[in-house]
This record gives sequence, C-alpha cells and structure tokens, in this order.
Amino acid sequence: MSPTRLFRTVALAEAVTWAGLLTGMVLKYGTETTELGVRVFGMLHGVVFIAYCLTTLVVAVDRRWSAARTAVGLLSAVPPFMTVWFDRHVESRGALGDSWRLLGEDPLRPAERPVAWLLRNPLRGALAALVAVAALTGVALLVGPPAG
Repeated sequence: MSPTRLFRTVALAEAVTWAGLLTGMVLKYGTETTELGVRVFGMLHGVVFIAYCLTTLVVAVDRRWSAARTAVGLLSAVPPFMTVWFDRHVESRGALGDSWRLLGEDPLRPAERPVAWLLRNPLRGALAALVAVAALTGVALLVGPPAG
C-alpha cells in the first residue's frame, strides 16, 4: 500500500468515526434517547485516532516532513474532519507519494530505522502497529475519558 493510499484511508476513517461520535453525542445529549452511539463510536474513534497519529508519524518520517508539517498533521486529528483537509493539503503539495522511500534507501536518521523495519517487514510491521494501537488505547482507557 502506498503512503498516499494508507494515509488517505486512515484519515478518512478518522473523519468517519468523528461523524459517528458526533451523531452519538446528538442522540445522547440533544435528544436524550440513547448513549449507545457515544459508547460505540467513542471507543472506535479513540482507536482510529491513535492509528491516525501513528500513521502520520510513519509517513512523516518516510517522506521527511518538517516538524511543523508533522505537528499540523497530528493536530488535524483534534477538530472534526480536519484529517481529510490535511490529506488533501499534503497530497496537493506532493508530500505523500506512490512508494515508500525507506524501502529503497538506507535509513540515515535514528527515527528512520524503526520505520524502515516496519516497511520492510510488512507482516511483522502490521502486527507491531496493531500492538502499538492496542497498547496506546489501553493507556488511554486507564487515564480515562476526556473531561467534559
């Protein structure tokens, strides 16, 4: 899967889960009919949020994004639907790509080594990504939901 396709898929999933969570909040707080939408989409959105942040970091390292671009990419997960805007923004500036740079180049920077390993070992890399998302989700559940 290319950096463009992976990033777009996860950015869109993040936006869709935002829509589900917002719909659930309307049902819970607006109509006071059910809180099921918040329970389901709250957890789903949290998991996809973490996956989006990890994907952003992997793509940022591979594509050698600046710290500012990476920060904007990460922060775009906070307001609803901004991940879709950011995806279009970076693609229009040629900051994504059809192939992974670190599949063909040796990693030179410390952050590039683990990303190169993830990309060069796709099955183990996917498993490592799932474990990372699960572990970070577990930490988030221990910390508790956002105040509000």
